Amino acid sequence: MISVRGLRWAPAATAVFDGLDLDVELGRTTAVVGRSGCGKSSLLRFLAGVRQPDAGVVSGVPTTRGFVFQDPALLPWRTVRDNVRLAADLGAAGADPRRVTEVLERVGLGAQMEQLPASLSGGQRMRASLARACVSRPDVLFLDEAFSALDGATRREVMAVIADLGPTLTVLLVTHDLTHAARLADRVLVVDGPPFRVLADVRVAAPRPRTADDIAALVREIEASS
Repeated sequence: MISVRGLRWAPAATAVFDGLDLDVELGRTTAVVGRSGCGKSSLLRFLAGVRQPDAGVVSGVPTTRGFVFQDPALLPWRTVRDNVRLAADLGAAGADPRRVTEVLERVGLGAQMEQLPASLSGGQRMRASLARACVSRPDVLFLDEAFSALDGATRREVMAVIADLGPTLTVLLVTHDLTHAARLADRVLVVDGPPFRVLADVRVAAPRPRTADDIAALVREIEASS
């Protein structure tokens, strides 16, 4: 269990987090949905350990982590292949340089692996960022609007890559798109703020892969709950 206790963060006069308590199950996909500016992306960064709160404790987060945030953050002077193998170059646990080609081909970038990021589309850069996150076989994957720049076919391919990482993978997904949450998540947290608060906690029983009817019904349930 990932546990958040007493999380507080006030970068300005209004606190974005003011004593948040939250538990997230390991081995499941949890989606956090809500309007812009309510603290969704900040929560992800606190859970990932890339930002520190003013007060409170985050515990139970697995040490092998993958990150795909809104900005792909690719190094412009490295090829796509070299960006993806960066985790292995830096000695990250579980990163295997032999997997680089395999993962790039799986996300549809096999033909672009020797190109520089500037030559890629926005969707291709996001796929490269996902490949970089997956090459280390993470135990927990943090996704911040990772699908927003992808077309429908590419989005399905990328979701399949995530599914291939294994049934024990913990995924935390921030999105404004209820369809993405309904397609992927075992649990959907509908949030608002500031200060950050949970309006609804929807547990999803429908098995994956989900049909269009399943997804539409889940979207209606999420909308009704909030």
